[in-house]
Amino acid sequence: MKAFNTMFKTELKLAIRGMDMVIFAIALPVIVMVILGVIYGNQPAFEGASYSFLTQSFGAVVTIAISASGMMGLPLVVADYRNKKILKRFKVTPVSPMLILFVQVIVNMLMSIVSLLLVFAVGALLFDLRLGDNWFAFLGAYFLVLLSIYSIGMMVGAVSPNIKTSNLLCSILYFPMLIFSGATLPYEVMPTVLQKISDILPLTQGIKLLKATSLGLPSGDILFSLIIMILIAGFCACISIKFFRWE
Repeated sequence: MKAFNTMFKTELKLAIRGMDMVIFAIALPVIVMVILGVIYGNQPAFEGASYSFLTQSFGAVVTIAISASGMMGLPLVVADYRNKKILKRFKVTPVSPMLILFVQVIVNMLMSIVSLLLVFAVGALLFDLRLGDNWFAFLGAYFLVLLSIYSIGMMVGAVSPNIKTSNLLCSILYFPMLIFSGATLPYEVMPTVLQKISDILPLTQGIKLLKATSLGLPSGDILFSLIIMILIAGFCACISIKFFRWE
């Protein structure tokens, strides 16, 4: 526990000093929520809807932090530590190299949770954001999506032979999902063709799951997205474990 606490404090300080995750995982989602709130305010999601467009978008906005920390922060740090032989050096210490990976997951997860709380606080205080009563379903979906996206990031970090390859793969995965999954550009305002293309992206299914649970939609609407998220988490985790290299 002492080793974990020491490493956690160190890695958290490094993450904050680096500012990348502070900007993309914490500040950016809040900015997007403010922009959507200014544009749409309390406007209904559609004619006759019982919830606002902003409430409908909440589940999408909170995934900005998940995708930033899971598909940029986590895999790039893992690849960088392997490239700098940090993981290799830990093999000759009493501390397991697995501990540093666990600490990285916790640090990035903390960034996502802080972002979730801030986005909700901004929406509730400034734009009268109101969510459904089933918080347990939403939080369960949230951590499932987080696990799925983090498993993708860990898979990238595991299979990348060097930091350049990891950076390239992260960019290929991160930016299309950020733009076309509905995280920043609302899925509902996309043309039908773009929506069909967006449905291929894993994060799109995660956003649909979060929207359904936050709005209290029928469970039948989320079954497909739920299965996809579970399959992604299981598949990517297996690939990560099988092909992970410490050096």
